[in-house]
Amino acid sequence: MVSNPAGFWRRLAANLLDGLIVGVPLAIISYFITGSMEGDPITSIINLAYFLLIPIYWSGYTIGKRIMGVRIVKVNGEKLGFGAMFLRTIVASLVYVVTLGIALIVSAIMVGVRRDKRAIHDFIAGTYVTTERP
Repeated sequence: MVSNPAGFWRRLAANLLDGLIVGVPLAIISYFITGSMEGDPITSIINLAYFLLIPIYWSGYTIGKRIMGVRIVKVNGEKLGFGAMFLRTIVASLVYVVTLGIALIVSAIMVGVRRDKRAIHDFIAGTYVTTERP
């Protein structure tokens, strides 16, 4: 059951904070290591691991989500695990790429207008983003 869903702007702010706090330093480190701003596979793997694993071990939070007071939880109340985060991160990303970003736009609209604030990646993984504390 979905309770206290987090809205579009809080979720967007959390993602922007994650990009600033984790993504920018990784890009800078990558630049100093490789001398190029082109995608370094090591930093891409670290970034992917951050979004895939940190929420599992930190009660659904990433750094940005923690600052914004939102976290990822399972709809059925079970503990967030690797399977859900894999579906939410990897499979959903593939859906967004295959649809050339159209599904991403639809997801943003869904978060903005649906009562439960669930996006496509939430439906794929059986999750939602809430303001409730663990």
